[in-house]
Amino acid sequence: MGTKAVFLLLALLSFSAVSLRSALAENEEDPGLVMNFYKDTCPQAEDIIKEQVKLLYKRHKNTAFSWLRNIFHDCAVQSCDASLLLDSTRKTLSEKEMDRSFGMRNFRYIENIKEAVERECPGVVSCADILVLSGRDGVVALGGPYIPLKTGRRDGRKSRAEILEQYLPDHNDSMSVVLERFAAIGIDAPGLVALLGLSYYYWSISSGSHSVGRTHCVKLVHRLYPEVDPALNPDHVPHMLHKCPDAIPDPKAVQYVRNDRGTPMVLDNNYYRNILDNKGLMMVDHQLATDKRTRPYVKKMAKSQDYFFKEFSRAITLLSENNPLTGTKGEIRKVCNLANKLHDKS
Repeated sequence: MGTKAVFLLLALLSFSAVSLRSALAENEEDPGLVMNFYKDTCPQAEDIIKEQVKLLYKRHKNTAFSWLRNIFHDCAVQSCDASLLLDSTRKTLSEKEMDRSFGMRNFRYIENIKEAVERECPGVVSCADILVLSGRDGVVALGGPYIPLKTGRRDGRKSRAEILEQYLPDHNDSMSVVLERFAAIGIDAPGLVALLGLSYYYWSISSGSHSVGRTHCVKLVHRLYPEVDPALNPDHVPHMLHKCPDAIPDPKAVQYVRNDRGTPMVLDNNYYRNILDNKGLMMVDHQLATDKRTRPYVKKMAKSQDYFFKEFSRAITLLSENNPLTGTKGEIRKVCNLANKLHDKS
């Protein structure tokens, strides 16, 4: 072997060794999402979040719906990085202020939880993890299953308001579009059926996320005026007309219909029985119960709450692990509504 060839081989081996060391170091620095990520740095973190959720839920029952809904609105839009929580700035609009976030509220309670965690472990626990874990604990408060979730997310530095509509389905979208949006983040048809209410920012959460919460009249009057949608159960229509007496309701008015009149404050499978009986409030509820790609799962969840909980837990897990920032990416925000750069200037 010639001298040049030997030098070339040695150079290649040296480069490979450096690359390997770099990759190993990077893996050590970034374990990704893991169970009990804070066991050494803030061992009380998950307990603090759980206790805060219990305390806030006891005072304000509707907070659990908001926390659960936060998971979809944040994690489905490109990354699970708490970009949803950022306030508007002079240069960028907040995701919270977009039409697709209609009806979302109670963000201040996330700040309450963050403050409690910061008192124990300053600068350690991300808002992204608080958002996900508060949603998980909100499910339990509503009577749903406990879902073990990984942690280790870091916070993004910018709003994604400008691309929101590319990720969050609209309540008037076809079932094909809705299925496609969910499939893009790894959630299949049964997962979609279980998570449906989370995807429709207009609604508070219901079984399938739609069994709890309520729908504002703004989002369902098109099924009542100028003529009642014949697909609606006629026995259900008088109640809807009573709750939504105006063809053009005031979006700021307290005018809404409960998604599930039977068990409105419980995360259960009653929603599926309702939509099979044509009592769904939104057009997408009707599509879910009639489309051949989703109807079998609606019927199965209507019969079995265990099956609903299993698919719901699986889908929430997939959603919570959608493209997170980990390792040295992003930051750990000091407050959840401002990136650190802006917080430090204030």
